[in-house]
Amino acid sequence: MKMRCVTPMWIAKVGYIVMSLVFCGVGAAFILRPEPSMAVIGRALGIALVVFGGVKLVGYFSGDLFRLAFQYDLAFGILLIALGAVILLKPEGALDFIFAALGIAIFSDGLFKVQIALDSKRFGIRSWWLIAALALVTGAIGLALVFRPWESGVLLTELLGASLLCEGVLSLCVALSTVKIVRHQLDESEA
Repeated sequence: MKMRCVTPMWIAKVGYIVMSLVFCGVGAAFILRPEPSMAVIGRALGIALVVFGGVKLVGYFSGDLFRLAFQYDLAFGILLIALGAVILLKPEGALDFIFAALGIAIFSDGLFKVQIALDSKRFGIRSWWLIAALALVTGAIGLALVFRPWESGVLLTELLGASLLCEGVLSLCVALSTVKIVRHQLDESEA
């Protein structure tokens, strides 16, 4: 029997955790200091989205044991890379685009994570309810980002920060509770 290499799963899990912490940090920074220029915000978000999109692609192709955390990451990884590239190419002129696109992406990820939570419940993962609750809160804040209930740049930046912070906490919770790496996992073609 041939054993499968678990290195891609470790890379994906660690990448998810690191990027989740980056989103939490950037989100907290935007909440605490909402005054930076949109160029700075655009560059930081663009880079983070491209990197996280790459991590999502690695996760999708890693073949984790439960196939929960990464099941939607092929399309979502490509979407994040594309959004990040657009934001990097036009950080100053992309204010409306940044808020709408990130809001839609965060809302969509919240919806996908609700499904992951329900699938986690069937697998017997005890923290499924936490994933579901975080997914609903994250999705709601992402939707608020799309509709931008305030026109104040400071309030919008704080809302962006809240959405990134929620997204980071949600992704961290999903990575820690649903990505299981078994050292001696059989290759799928052999099982």
